[in-house]
Amino acid sequence: MLLIPAIDLKDGQCVRLKQGAMEDATVFSEDPAAMAKHWLDQGARRLHLVDLNGAFAGKPKNLSAIQEIMSVINAEIPVQLGGGIRDLETIERYLDIGISYVIIGTAAVKTPGFLHEACDAFPGHVIVGLDAKDGKVAVDGWSKITGHDVIDLAKRFEDYGVESVIYTDIGRDGMLNGVNIEATVKLAQHLHIPVIASGGLTNLDDVKQLCKVEDEGVVGAITGRAIYEGTIDFKAAQDLADQLRA
Repeated sequence: MLLIPAIDLKDGQCVRLKQGAMEDATVFSEDPAAMAKHWLDQGARRLHLVDLNGAFAGKPKNLSAIQEIMSVINAEIPVQLGGGIRDLETIERYLDIGISYVIIGTAAVKTPGFLHEACDAFPGHVIVGLDAKDGKVAVDGWSKITGHDVIDLAKRFEDYGVESVIYTDIGRDGMLNGVNIEATVKLAQHLHIPVIASGGLTNLDDVKQLCKVEDEGVVGAITGRAIYEGTIDFKAAQDLADQLRA
């Protein structure tokens, strides 16, 4: 089970939001590159970056901070990045600076043809991010709930060739009230590609519960607020996950 620290970027700072609300941001660091180095030193084997301004603007807005993070990581571990990725040129630019995986969310739902093109152009480098509430996919920074069933959409995107799916239960993200294990497993059981859980990871009990379902296809979990507020010690959590897998 891969535990993936999240670095959410807003105005060049490392922040966390509650349920996607930009006006409800907590600043955890004014030096995202130093934060990336910290998680690397703590044993992180992958990093999750989000350009929050980019997600709302529809184009990259924190490029300098992302470049600083990449220079610190220095290709030691894979980095996945989402937020404002709407065209192939943006994907190419990010891959050129060393990003391993780009995450396409709202654009995948609104313009599935773009996702299909991205998978064809950059095979193995495209992850789809599906945010859902009560099984229905949300878009536009979670402000709109669509009529799309998350499982149906994920299966279609799997056929396009996405590398994996990040599944976020938006009712739980940033709220520290546990991962929606049941919904995450249900999605993973319908797919052949890996699923990464996101939203709500709170303590070591959550890590244990996730490890129990790893064989169902849930290969990792993104953690943000919990590791910044200290309800989870990242290194201890990853060590525990490794021990349970051994």
